[in-house]
Amino acid sequence: MRQAGRRQADAVEQPAEGMAAFLSQRQAGLGVLVVTVLAAVAAGVAWQRFGPDVRQRPDYLLQPENVELIGQPPWVKGNITLQALRDASLDGQLPLDDPELARRLARAFDVHPWVRSVDRVEVRSPATAVVTITCREPVAMVRVTGGLLPVDSEGVVLPSDGFTPDEAAAYPVVAGVTSLPQGPAGAAWGDQAVEEAVAVVAVTSPEWPALSLVECRLRPTAESREWDLINTAGVSIGFGSSPGREPLGEPGMAEKIVVLKRLAAAGPVSEAVDLRDLVGDTEETGVPPIDAAAAPPESSSEPGDTLTSP
Repeated sequence: MRQAGRRQADAVEQPAEGMAAFLSQRQAGLGVLVVTVLAAVAAGVAWQRFGPDVRQRPDYLLQPENVELIGQPPWVKGNITLQALRDASLDGQLPLDDPELARRLARAFDVHPWVRSVDRVEVRSPATAVVTITCREPVAMVRVTGGLLPVDSEGVVLPSDGFTPDEAAAYPVVAGVTSLPQGPAGAAWGDQAVEEAVAVVAVTSPEWPALSLVECRLRPTAESREWDLINTAGVSIGFGSSPGREPLGEPGMAEKIVVLKRLAAAGPVSEAVDLRDLVGDTEETGVPPIDAAAAPPESSSEPGDTLTSP
């Protein structure tokens, strides 16, 4: 009986002890919560009091000179960083606690006329930033009234102020385009003829040095646009329609390139030929090279060709 009574007493005491432990744990957890809340409040109060001073510290303010740019190629002479920040009104002190800082920097560089894409923006502390970009590359100069305008492989107009006359002369010239750019540098020209011309230049460029080519000239026709490649002596090599725009019955780009490579192996041509007429001819072209002594090369650039602004 005594044992049964003790067991009953134990049964009564155990819940009491369990409740005490439960309350003790809850009080401990409540204490941690109170401490956490108090710490957060204290941090907020401290930031309100000292935040303005912290934001003025040099290591908390991003300066233009502390923005590192990765990806500017040698053909771009200007300072893309300073130009992009200036044009976006970001050439002052920029606080690191701005949640839109990385996005604003990306946007500033993205609209620069030389920048094709912004690949990465990393903001670091102390105040520095690293911006990685891919730039557009000039592939040709389009002749317009008053001068030349550089374009990339997508027909986007590029700034002309970074080229000297000698540098501009090293690029293929696109002739016969009558339109002017529809927008500023950094925007597409807005004329399909320019896109076709740069496509022809792109696929034929490996053979330009061997053939002494200097110009891709539009040959107006009633049916479609056709293009001629002109060498330093003014002799033309008919290319025909631009890649992907060949009408029914015209040889494709691959067939024309095979013939062009044969011509390049024979050297600069001395009389006009048309690649379309030579497609399927497996024999040597027999086109003799130009006699340099008898016919010194002349530039295809017209007198007064200079770089101009869009």
